[in-house]
Amino acid sequence: MQCRLVALAGSLILALAMTGCATPAAGAGVVTPEVISEPTETSEPTATSEPAAAVDSEVAAARERVQAWLEAAALPPGAVASDAPIGGFNSYTGWPCGPVEEFEAFWRIPGATVSDASNWLREHPTADLITTASAPTSDDPAITSAMVGYIPAPDSQEGIVYTIARTGDGVAVRAEIAALTASATCPPLPDGGVYGAPGQG
Repeated sequence: MQCRLVALAGSLILALAMTGCATPAAGAGVVTPEVISEPTETSEPTATSEPAAAVDSEVAAARERVQAWLEAAALPPGAVASDAPIGGFNSYTGWPCGPVEEFEAFWRIPGATVSDASNWLREHPTADLITTASAPTSDDPAITSAMVGYIPAPDSQEGIVYTIARTGDGVAVRAEIAALTASATCPPLPDGGVYGAPGQG
């Protein structure tokens, strides 16, 4: 009897040992961790830089034209460029259209008169610009200032306006130079009005 119990117990242990070593069927009772893919980071769409580049290009082109007109500016003999602005000018040119690039330059002409300087400027165009001055300036001593405008084409709202002002020892000349960008527009005037030419007041 004792031998039978020992044999039975041994059989039971053997059966349990065999069960523990058995290889389960494929997928049966095997827990595999769920694979979760990390979300892929995508960059937000950025606004194209083409419009900004186009604007920068237009501004650069307008600045180049301003610089070219300044370098081509023809001043009467004896004119001395001033590194600092010169006061005493009672009017300024309002460039109505835009975007526009602007620059000012100043000269002194000792011993000159307003009529001499303005008439010289009228007769000596800057670069290939055309004057907007319709008549010579009178040599009347009462005239203390005059304007001479130059534009690249009829009806243009850009170019150079020279203002000549009498000083204690001659005259001062201010050049207001403006160049429009390629996309510049002019605000419409009411009742079919038109803009006056630069340099005509």
